[in-house]
Amino acid sequence: MILAAIVVCEIAFWVAILAGLASRYLLHRPRLGAALLVLAPVIDVVLLALVAVDLLGGGTASWQHGLAAIYIGVSVAYGKRMVAWADARFQRRFAGGPAPERLAGARYTVKCWRDVLLTGLAVVIAAAILGAIILVVNAPERTAALSGYFGILGIIFAIDLVWALSYTVWPRRPTGVAQRAPSA
Repeated sequence: MILAAIVVCEIAFWVAILAGLASRYLLHRPRLGAALLVLAPVIDVVLLALVAVDLLGGGTASWQHGLAAIYIGVSVAYGKRMVAWADARFQRRFAGGPAPERLAGARYTVKCWRDVLLTGLAVVIAAAILGAIILVVNAPERTAALSGYFGILGIIFAIDLVWALSYTVWPRRPTGVAQRAPSA
């Protein structure tokens, strides 16, 4: 049931965003668009409530409950950026907006380090949800599957940290810059 809820919530998240952007740019109804965009975080609350009802009703935690916690953490931490990403592309396509800029060099490196902060926030949110579920359910035999997710959260954070470090050492080159051949 929880896996289906995650899929439905993910689809509903993007439907709310696309409907909000369509209302804003195609129907020229910015207030309706804003109201639809506000639905995106509400969807996270619905998923969290479904997880809580399932586990407090006697369900046993599975990998799907851990996935729901990660999904909510990422959605909360990165939600604003995901909406801005979609908005820039929608504005470009339907409202004659500028092309989204492809960052390179130090600017891309700074973005990568901001992503590390956002990923850290997502990890903290997911860990807090997992910890709260474990404490509230208070039945280790029913929540054992969730304990392994703390390590997964650490791996997710480590991957993003290595990504940022790599672009600190080897900054992304601007598009169209010719590669220099090594001299002999």
